[in-house]
Amino acid sequence: MLPGSWPFIGHTHLFIGDASKFWHQFKNITSDCMKMGHVSYIYMGPYKFYVLSDPDDIYKLSNICLQKDRFSYEFTKELLGDGLLFSPVSTWKRHRKLINPTFNQQILDGFMSIFNSQGRRLVSQLAMEVGKGSFDHSPYVRQNFMETICLTALDDSINEEEALNYVRSFETYMNCNISRFHRPWLYPDILYSFSSIKKRHDECVKVLNRVCDSVLQKKRAQRKLNKSSANKDHNGPKLKVFMDLLMDLDEGQLTDREIRDEMNTIIMAGHDTSANVTVFALLLIGSYPEVQEKIFKELCEVFGGTDRDVEKQDLSRLVYLEAVLKETMRYYVMAPFVGRFLDQDVELKNYTIKAGHDCMLLLYGIHRNPLWGPDVDDFRPERWLDPATLPKNPNAFVGFSLGKRNCIGKAYAMMSMKAQLSHVLRRYRIRADHTKLVVKLDVLLKPVAGHFVSIEDRLKL
Repeated sequence: MLPGSWPFIGHTHLFIGDASKFWHQFKNITSDCMKMGHVSYIYMGPYKFYVLSDPDDIYKLSNICLQKDRFSYEFTKELLGDGLLFSPVSTWKRHRKLINPTFNQQILDGFMSIFNSQGRRLVSQLAMEVGKGSFDHSPYVRQNFMETICLTALDDSINEEEALNYVRSFETYMNCNISRFHRPWLYPDILYSFSSIKKRHDECVKVLNRVCDSVLQKKRAQRKLNKSSANKDHNGPKLKVFMDLLMDLDEGQLTDREIRDEMNTIIMAGHDTSANVTVFALLLIGSYPEVQEKIFKELCEVFGGTDRDVEKQDLSRLVYLEAVLKETMRYYVMAPFVGRFLDQDVELKNYTIKAGHDCMLLLYGIHRNPLWGPDVDDFRPERWLDPATLPKNPNAFVGFSLGKRNCIGKAYAMMSMKAQLSHVLRRYRIRADHTKLVVKLDVLLKPVAGHFVSIEDRLKL
């Protein structure tokens, strides 16, 4: 058992407080787990949680026990329901098989025009901060990625007011879940139901579901109109967004409720992680001038010194930019842990863990494993340019989770981040100092302070 347990309440006291304290305690838990042979356990009151940090043990367990932990499902079921992220295994298997084709490369390539327009929009919005000193770039980035996922998931079926309500309600909903997590006395549903947090939580779920249902109804009406129209192709085929693709799975394969759950899941997972990676990437790029100049040199070679749109064939040539993004995800792992429920005993390298408990898979520990070499604690994108400098273990990088329930949208995420950064970094030079960064852990790793950047317009230098 990990140190720090108290009688009756176990390790619960470690999780009481704000999200910054939680990140500090989480790093301590990870360090202690690694020192104790990569397997240990904690108690949250009467609940036992195993904790793992070895990449091979985590990979094995994540492929054997597919059910997400009970806490994650209970905390998110009202909004995400049977969406891919936290759905029961039987539902997840059916939905994953149905939804996989909607993330094929041909469909993703069709989103390049949106990625480009959003990249240019971000460049335009940042222009007001040029030469004004340090500022918080995260609101610009987060809003941009939320708009991007709405455009690729819902297209223009959602109006500006609905999108704004969705964004605000989504952020409040997530904050409610985090507030509950840091108050263990609210874990029982009966106690949570009387709290003010639950009231805000329910209001947000109503707004989010109402917006998604409204878009679904608009889509249904439009599809009906298109079927009845003999001249529906006047302007050529329209780009199909994710909701269109999910609705193509009709004939009883997905209900309206299931489509809504998947859309809420796609919007949540599709913008938050990518936005966070981009926020941290810009901070690190601004902190390492030599890294920034290598990126800019590569951008000049690929785009010939112009500000033209990013084309799909350009993405594979942005080798160093991709290395920077991967190193960002390794250095600041966005989802430092994932949970699983043990529906069977699992034999690991040096220990057998028992069924009936939840398990915390410490992905942060994998990215801090000595197998990355003596520079494991350094930000060094160059490690990704030479396979000989990377760990031989294929499970050493978990930026998009691992195992069968890994991230279905990893190709989408890399395309959108590379495209948007290509526009921003061709136009602006970033300055920052990541050593001042203070972070918090509330589902994802997020900055609290010390993450401000300043920008200069390269066209005016």
